[in-house]
Amino acid sequence: MFWKKRSFEDIKSEIFEAIGNNLNYKHNSILGIPGSYLDSESFYDDAPFLKDAPFISTMIANPNHIGCHTLEGDSEVFFKGTQVLERKLICLIAEEMLQADTKSVDGYVAPGGTEANIQAMWCYRNYFRKEFKASRNEICLIYSEDSHYSMPKGANVLDLESAIIPVDFETRKWDLEVLNHVLESKKEAGYKYFIVVCNCATTMFGSVDDIDSIAEVLKSAKVKYKIHGDAAYGGYIYPFTNTESRFQFQNENLTSITIDGHKMLQAPYGTGVFLIRKGFIEYCKTEEANYVQGKDYTLCGSRSGANAISMWMIMNVHGSLGWQSNMETLVLRTDDICKRLDERNISYFRNPYINIVTIKAEYLTEEIAQKHFLVGDNHENPKWYKIVVMPHVKRGLIDQFFLDLDV
Repeated sequence: MFWKKRSFEDIKSEIFEAIGNNLNYKHNSILGIPGSYLDSESFYDDAPFLKDAPFISTMIANPNHIGCHTLEGDSEVFFKGTQVLERKLICLIAEEMLQADTKSVDGYVAPGGTEANIQAMWCYRNYFRKEFKASRNEICLIYSEDSHYSMPKGANVLDLESAIIPVDFETRKWDLEVLNHVLESKKEAGYKYFIVVCNCATTMFGSVDDIDSIAEVLKSAKVKYKIHGDAAYGGYIYPFTNTESRFQFQNENLTSITIDGHKMLQAPYGTGVFLIRKGFIEYCKTEEANYVQGKDYTLCGSRSGANAISMWMIMNVHGSLGWQSNMETLVLRTDDICKRLDERNISYFRNPYINIVTIKAEYLTEEIAQKHFLVGDNHENPKWYKIVVMPHVKRGLIDQFFLDLDV
């Protein structure tokens, strides 16, 4: 995992060159596109600061990155310049961060992790339908009780049967005996194909599922399955803090993965990433998108090219070593919180490679939770509250929390 840190001037130059390789709404004779640059009464395209603001300049230019640009073949020629940078971004994440072989992964910058997770379910549902003639009553979605709410949302949208696997209250690990029982029960009911979601840092706990042990149960059950990794939270921290991460494309058990740029990467909201091994995103091809050059493979359709640019910028500004240092700093700060909780005999859950600490609610007053905006696992009767050590959580904030806790 290595990519060089680049100077801002170098990055800026490449982005403006990419914008220049797009068609320009002001300078080209564009009559057929239902789009334009951002409203000039609200967004000034001649402001002096824009020459040093490549992301905002890209927003104003307003490129539409509809489609999937890692596929061989055509994409919309109007925005070919900035599409190149999205393609570079996908390769950077897949091949440098997640150890994929060269050009072995397709993907795109989605509006968020929710869409990326549903995109995976959609791909696999269609895969089982097309390749195995699977019916609705033969495909089942499996995920844990700690999984993100995009799983039941996706099951609802795609009309998928679901099975939710319980986790241990203390360790947050899947109950593999229950998983095995569920598989046998579903097989008896006629289900043959399984879409399984494993988490790389759950939203509430930061827990990381044992993807290989789960895969072993699936193999023993002799069912056809595909595993999707939801690393919306953990994708930009776990590979940098745990060198033995199994949420990467050298792991044959993993076929696709979701990563959010708008969490740990501090990119703007609307920067989720969907990545999937070559040969699978084609199952989401919308043939009816006849007016789109290259067709469309995504749920959202039109999407902002500027969001892809923002992620590409951040990754290149820091380089892999700089980003690893950033993530290690957050983990060390989280270690300090855990040490102080241990000194007070306060029970909590924490994955040692993740910057989330989830404290049992019995150790906290409602006043402390409200003052520090701690998030509970349930708004009505929380059993846990979490602390997320993001870059703005400095030593002073942590000190104040413990001062209030000790009163």
